[in-house]
Amino acid sequence: MNSLPSRLLCRGLSRLLPPLLALVAALPAGAGPAAPPAAKLVADKSQIVFVTRQMGVPVEGSFRKFDAQVAFDPKKPDGGSVALQIDTASAGFGVPMSDAELPKQPWFDAAHFPQASFQSSAIKALGEGRFEMAGKLTIKGVARQVTVPVSIAPAPGSNYSVATGSLTIQRLDYKVGEGEWTDTSVVGNEVQVRFRFTLSGLGPP
Repeated sequence: MNSLPSRLLCRGLSRLLPPLLALVAALPAGAGPAAPPAAKLVADKSQIVFVTRQMGVPVEGSFRKFDAQVAFDPKKPDGGSVALQIDTASAGFGVPMSDAELPKQPWFDAAHFPQASFQSSAIKALGEGRFEMAGKLTIKGVARQVTVPVSIAPAPGSNYSVATGSLTIQRLDYKVGEGEWTDTSVVGNEVQVRFRFTLSGLGPP
């Protein structure tokens, strides 16, 4: 049998609990880390180019269509993220015959893999506007971890920021150039990808 003090204690708690719950509900949620600001890609002031070798001669192409989602504070890069999507059918060297071949199956196979992508997993500050972005690069359904060095600087005479960097990949790692085109004496295996992204809404590095 419950004692009188126990019954009184339970009765007191039952009366006190509702006001306490109401008070807790009225309190603001715990303040976690602030979400990094979102920046907008200015596509007509940005570019992605790639350089390879054909028969030992350097040739340069580009992707004409791409988009990016950037949530990043250069002063607090740890919580930032970058996602990039590239329209593989937009690849070209500016030569009609080559440009017609690149979207086909031996190369980018744009019908089955319309986008290449990069998704960051970690961003590290190196100082003086330089950063290191680790993440997953996916081309033709093949995903590999890469690390991309990036430099960010204000664009002179504007409110924009410019992010530049480059990455060297092996095209055969991503099945770009299959069948007879695996012969690297014709088309080199090494491809340098260079980018220049103009961004609005990005804070100073």
